Order: sequence, then structure tokens, then C-alpha cells
Amino acid sequence: MSQTLIVMHRLSDWAPYYPSDHVLSFPDYMNGVQQQAPTSRTRVINLCRSFGYLSEGYYCSLLAEARGHPVIPSVRTLNDLSKRSLYRMHVDDFSDEVYHSLEQADPEQALVLFSYFGRSHDSRFHKLTEKLFQAFPCPILEITLRRRKRWEISALKPRSPTRLDDEQAGHFASALDEFSHKVWRKHRTDKASRYDLAILVDPAEKMPPSNDVALKRFVRAGKEVGVDCELIGPRDYLRLPEYDGLLIRATTNIDHYTYRFAKKAESEGLVVIDDSVSILRCTNKIYLADLFRAHKVPSPRTVVLYKGQSGQLDELEQQLGYPIVVKIPDGSFSRGVEKAKNRDELGAICKKLFRQSTLLLAQEFLYTDFDWRIGVIDGQPLFACRYFMVKKHWQIYRHGKRTDSGGFETVPVEQVPPAVIDAALRATRPIGTGFYGVDIKEKDGRGYVIEVNDNPNVDSAIEDKHLGMELYRRIIGTLLKRMEARRGH
Repeated sequence: MSQTLIVMHRLSDWAPYYPSDHVLSFPDYMNGVQQQAPTSRTRVINLCRSFGYLSEGYYCSLLAEARGHPVIPSVRTLNDLSKRSLYRMHVDDFSDEVYHSLEQADPEQALVLFSYFGRSHDSRFHKLTEKLFQAFPCPILEITLRRRKRWEISALKPRSPTRLDDEQAGHFASALDEFSHKVWRKHRTDKASRYDLAILVDPAEKMPPSNDVALKRFVRAGKEVGVDCELIGPRDYLRLPEYDGLLIRATTNIDHYTYRFAKKAESEGLVVIDDSVSILRCTNKIYLADLFRAHKVPSPRTVVLYKGQSGQLDELEQQLGYPIVVKIPDGSFSRGVEKAKNRDELGAICKKLFRQSTLLLAQEFLYTDFDWRIGVIDGQPLFACRYFMVKKHWQIYRHGKRTDSGGFETVPVEQVPPAVIDAALRATRPIGTGFYGVDIKEKDGRGYVIEVNDNPNVDSAIEDKHLGMELYRRIIGTLLKRMEARRGH
């Protein structure tokens, strides 16, 4: 169980907003009034009037951190926002895309925006305010932008709701309501669940790793064993301390919010699948190729290509012969994977893909009618599927105006050739004990590992076609076992 406390300078500062038992004054918080029950987790939203060094707001965040209460803004955020030289180190790396919404603004005038928990009242600026909220989690942030050679952030200041006008206060209240998940709701004292599990999904994702029915089955499997599962989204980053575990069901990558969620959850002591180490190791094919080589995992012959290195294509031809498959290191769903049938195609493909990455992966081409996908969790095989190639194509996905995929066949694990299962377990062993999907080509009685995915698909009527609900029970059961171990049960 968790609770959210909103700390103000004095209770009268909350008068314009909906009454709530979760609001208390800074003196009350400082003196320990309304401390949490022993089984509760408390987070703090600091809305004091001032946030300068050694101010009331600064001490509020400092006390919260000393008490183990996740707080927004944190002391680190307040320190970063206290000096332009500190926050410039973060904002100078923002891409031009973040400032695209400012093209129509008057370049002669400074532009002042307000961010309310990462949201602007004007949706055109959401990309900018969300990026700033990720860097500096703060309830209210005043953003000043000026045009020099390009639009730049010239000032960032944390603000109190007492300095907002009526219209701004309305935007803030809406954002607070959404962010805090209705902080004034009554806690479920009769709650039967022993643990809280967050399932991270992205409603905007076109090819998510779990469809809606599968997500409902995860929730149902949790309910059966006393785990309360809640679907959360990319904006729920600071809610993570409310939970005991995190199951990521959005496509992962390193330079992505999913990786930040995993790191944040781990720092808060949550059990996490996919853990950040698995994301780091699985999302880069260069790393996997080196790992397979070091641990003698059977895989296609592989060569790493380096941008600008002369003569390497000549050597590649001699080593692998044609056709040759060329991949960017962090592609997914067959994106950034191309096949060259001759030298001209190889040169053109490498030239194109080197625009995206300094290193590329080249592999010998092993044609099969299907790829095995072996699901592995906690070091044990969980499910097995055959993913068939798209008709008249060499991959299981074909991207164009629309994305086509081949058929599938779900197979009991015990019916999979032992060499395929052995290759899957050998590939995942040096990575970790998380949840993985190992793609394998079977040829001449051997299994050749193509890659290991840290975020394998679990879709209703596909991966669960053989095990049904038992598939979801085993995944939730692994998380439950780890949450119990974390709590010392």
C-alpha cells in the first residue's frame, strides 16, 4: 500500500483546490504528523512557496529523502535548477526536434511556458515539456526560451502554485490529478493483495509486445496469487515507488524511457523484468555477437563492420560469401536488417546503414522456412513457437506501406529438438535470469542463435496457444517468488 502526501507552506495555500486529507503543511510534515503506517510507502509532492538553497522547499525535499520518501522535486533537481551552468549541461544535448514547435513563435520576443508535471496547456509544446520533466522532475517549471542562432532555454525555475493565476491553476490541478492518480482517493484497507505490480505499456505503440487480451490475462494471473497488477504508462515514472515490482510490456531500448523505468525501479528496490542489464545486453547485436563468441554459443558466422574502414568489404566477401545479411546493432522487428546478393548491393546497403550507426553486423545467410522463438524465464524454457517467413520474403516481417508477418505455430517445449533448446539456454545463461525470447535457426540438426530479445512477445492466441493461462501464471509466479525473496518471506 502507498500514500501520496502534498506538502504546502500552509494549508490555506491549498484552498483553491479540491479538499484532500493528503495535504499537510510543511511544519506538520517536518514534525512527523501523518507519518505512514509501517506497511505503507509514502511519496511526497513538494509544493512549498520557495525552493532556493536552505529554503523551506529545499528542506522539505531534504527531509523526505532522509525519511526514504520519494519526493518531487528531489534535492538533486533543485540543485540542478539553481544554476544555469548546471542545467545547461542537460538541455544543450536536446535535439532540434524538441524545439520544432517553436518555429511559428516571434523570434524577437522571449517565450515563457509553464510545465505542469511535464505537460503544457498547449499540446504543441508537450515534446519539450516532457523532455524537461524527464531531466528535471518538478511539479511546476517556468521555462523561458530565447532565439539566438536557434531557440534555446535561457532560464528554468521551479514555481509554487501560489504564484499561478486562475487559468494556470486550473491547468496545474488537472495535471496534478492525472499525475498523482487521484491522490485523494481512499486507500483500500480491505485490500487482499499482498504485492503491487506495475505493468508498463505504451498505448501509442503500433507493435507492442503484448496485445490487450494478453495484458488482461497478466492481471488475472496476478489476482489469482494476491498480486495487484496495474497498467501504467510512460508518464508514470515517478509513481514507481508505489509498487513492489515492474513488468515491462513496451518495446525496450537503451536511449528510451523503458530503460530509465528499469533503472529507476531497480534503484527503488523493485523486482524488475526486464531488468536494465538485460536491456543493455540484448538490445545491441554487437554485444550479443561478442558474447556468443566468448561463450561458444552456436550462431551464424558474424563479422563486425566499422565505418570508414577500407578493404573490409573485400575481406567480408571472402569470409562469408553471398548472400550476406547486414544489420544495425539496435534494430527490432526486422527493421534495419537487409540482405545483399552481390557486391553492388552490399556497398549500397552498408552506405545507407552506416548513416545510422558507426558499427554494423554482417552475418552469413542461413535460409530456413521458419525461425524458432524459445521463451526462457529464470533459466528455464517456457514456450516455443515457429515463426514462418512472409510469403515470397526471407524474413518473418516485411515492412512497407504496411507491415506484413508470416504465420506461426506454437509447439510444446518437449517437442522442440534438443539442440534448439540447448542453444537457447546457452545463449541466455551469460545474460541473466530474466525473461528472454531466443531466435534460432535450425539447420542440419543444429540450432544457430540469431539473437536474444529481452522483451519477447506474449500475445494471446500466439505464444500462449499451448499453455494458455499457465504461461501468464508462470511469468507472474517468477515475479512473485522474487518479490517474496526481496521482502524476506
